[in-house]
Amino acid sequence: MTKTFTYDDVVRYLYAETTQQENALIVEALALDDNLMNFYLDSLELQQQMNRIVRVPSDRVINRALNYSCNYHITQPVELSV
Repeated sequence: MTKTFTYDDVVRYLYAETTQQENALIVEALALDDNLMNFYLDSLELQQQMNRIVRVPSDRVINRALNYSCNYHITQPVELSV
């Protein structure tokens, strides 16, 4: 019986969430199905682009977080009576 792989399976393969046995079958499916291979290559490129995204908070946000942290007062919990 031939297993039909979906785009979801390809994404799982891309993120190493498949077993060794699934890997072999998916690689074979990629070699035989141009649409699946094109999806894999597009997804691989998107993954690489997303990995290059760097998010840096603005100075304003950093200062607000630091200010909040410096002014935060810890209140002691009330002792529970038994």
